[in-house]
Amino acid sequence: MEHSLWSHLPLLVRSNSKESVEYILQTLWRTRKTGLDAADRDIIREMLQLENETDLDPLLVCLRMLIRKCVYENVSKDEIQKLFPGEVLPELQRLLVLLLQKFQREWRAEALNDQVTLPRLKAMTWNMANQNAESTDPVAVINLKLQDDTHSLSGESEVKFQLAKDALDTMLKSMYYIRDQLSDMGDGLNGHCQPQETSMT
Repeated sequence: MEHSLWSHLPLLVRSNSKESVEYILQTLWRTRKTGLDAADRDIIREMLQLENETDLDPLLVCLRMLIRKCVYENVSKDEIQKLFPGEVLPELQRLLVLLLQKFQREWRAEALNDQVTLPRLKAMTWNMANQNAESTDPVAVINLKLQDDTHSLSGESEVKFQLAKDALDTMLKSMYYIRDQLSDMGDGLNGHCQPQETSMT
């Protein structure tokens, strides 16, 4: 986080109450997907007694970064304290640490619910064939078998599509690269994402 952003944190002192700072943090979390609308921005600007929005956006960016670190990186109370450089007033640090810690568990639970469960790739096969006698560029017919782990019975589906050979080569290189990058994370891609060539004609 750039130090230029920290210089806007003292604007929170203008709110003159812990409840106002708490409201601002809760509003930022509530609007994490949509961003603040005009009404929210007006309310926060009035709380901070700001005549214009010039200083508002850098402050909001700084607070959103703090929220993201606390929620998605699950930092401890001591680690939250270490996020602030010495230039931030001690009383302001204590207030923000207190509020961030207060909402951390609740916000983390909500963040987990935000996550979209993607289908898991069970198998991939392809057939290489010329579409017709006049075609000189072979086409790959890709068949993907996906498993949606959120469904216990009917969560399996198949997807088929065609790719030109050069596009297939590019896709495979990308898949192998991604697999190699994720192999250390133990996500099982080594077993599930191995392309298998079933036939060539």
